[in-house]
Amino acid sequence: TDEIMQQEIRPLVAVDIIEQLHRQFAILSGGRGKDGAPIITFPEFAGFSDIPDEDFLNVVTYLTSIPSLEAASIGFIIIIDRRRDKWSAVKASLTRIAGAFPGNLQLVFVLRPSRFIQRTIADIGIKLYRDDFKMKVPIIMLNSVSDLHGYIDKSQLTRELGGTLEYGHSQWIHHRTAIENFAMTVKTTAQMLQTFGTDLAETELPNDVQCTEDLLSAHTDHHSKLKDELKLAVKQGATLLTCIREPVTRSANSKLSPDELENVATVERLLAQLDETEKAFDQFWTKHHLKLEQCLQLRHFEHDFREIKLALDNLMEAQVGFTDIGDSVTRVEHLLGEQKQLEEKGQEPLEKAQSLALHGEQLIQNNHYAVDSIRPKCVELRRICDDFTNETKKKYDILGKSLELHKQLDKASQWCEAGIYLLASQAVDKCQSQEGAETALVEIEKFLVTAKEHQLSNPKEFYNQFDMILTPEIKANAQRILKKLEDVQEMFDKRHVSLKKLAAKQTRPVQPVAPHPESSPKRASPKITRPA
Repeated sequence: TDEIMQQEIRPLVAVDIIEQLHRQFAILSGGRGKDGAPIITFPEFAGFSDIPDEDFLNVVTYLTSIPSLEAASIGFIIIIDRRRDKWSAVKASLTRIAGAFPGNLQLVFVLRPSRFIQRTIADIGIKLYRDDFKMKVPIIMLNSVSDLHGYIDKSQLTRELGGTLEYGHSQWIHHRTAIENFAMTVKTTAQMLQTFGTDLAETELPNDVQCTEDLLSAHTDHHSKLKDELKLAVKQGATLLTCIREPVTRSANSKLSPDELENVATVERLLAQLDETEKAFDQFWTKHHLKLEQCLQLRHFEHDFREIKLALDNLMEAQVGFTDIGDSVTRVEHLLGEQKQLEEKGQEPLEKAQSLALHGEQLIQNNHYAVDSIRPKCVELRRICDDFTNETKKKYDILGKSLELHKQLDKASQWCEAGIYLLASQAVDKCQSQEGAETALVEIEKFLVTAKEHQLSNPKEFYNQFDMILTPEIKANAQRILKKLEDVQEMFDKRHVSLKKLAAKQTRPVQPVAPHPESSPKRASPKITRPA
């Protein structure tokens, strides 16, 4: 219904009545009266009375729609040229114009028939039938174009009326159709831009990279085509403007008629509208294109985030599952190697995570529309990186403590074994003499000097130092070695006392005890056991 109504109220354009215009029974030459009133001329036309009413009305309506509202409000001047016709033609013309002229009339000039009889009849007829014409404006009967020049300047009249105004009907029709085509082009282009803008505004942003890329590509292609349409329209308007101004360009003495000046103004106004439309469209497109690009950046960011987050989660899972702290030096060193491999394996995803977080912060600084979505992901990436780094440091600290613990336990155990071997290797018979006792005493004192390097700290300090890694198994092993240290120390103390007595030449011999490496001094046999 809307389309039908728009068609009904659409004003006439030259192409709609092109055949009627070419018949040239009425023209708008572009001339004006002294007060600026537009002039419509009805040239001599043999079949004027045969023109269908609809054709006549369409042409006259179209001609009166061309001048500006300001010029049309002054009123139209009509010149009816019937110099070669009869009074009946004059009467028919006046009757038809009076009954169907759609515009505001100011004055009617009639160039009456030139033949004497017809002129006389016209003079009588105009007096008799003036009231029948129902015109509220003066009808001035003229004998010749010279009389017409007394009312209208020659420069505003065509050559047919003895004037100097250049007028070519075919060119006039060409200009009118070109101007109207250009106006339609401007309107259509504006509608296309508006439709495209509406489509863009209503477009939902895709949720994945591929769809976003496809949408951005499609919109960009459509935008490029519309920009090409705009360029063609501007070129069309510029060419039309050049054609209208061509007489002035060709001859400095030439001047454009008021209608031609209005045509120039019309085309310039249309070009200005086109320019404003293009600027508004460019501004909207810039915002929309930026949003699409930011959407694509966001989808890439989200895609990369999901991939990196998965890699980091797997890394953290492996880190969390790394709970073994080792039960020996060899095992701990192996675990340290595995921890180093895990750390190296995590280097690439950690760097990617830091890089992506930095990229996200740059998007935020560039006023990205999805700040609320990007910022939490940046925070989460940095948190996971910090968690992994801190957990790695914690693992290294624990494994370092474990390595130190097992090295101390190994040293203490080795010291115990060496001590037991030393005690067992001292021959009992050699220690009976003062010299042998002194030699054995020196060996023992020399060995005891190494105790600080190889023994563990006292049990309380030891447990405080390694409390964080003391598993039940490690604690049991440490207690066993501490007990062994205590036993060996007691054995050395006893041997030291005995040898001191011998060295002091006490008469009663001291029988040294030679314990078995796995036995305790408290449960040692009283019998003398020689070392193997």
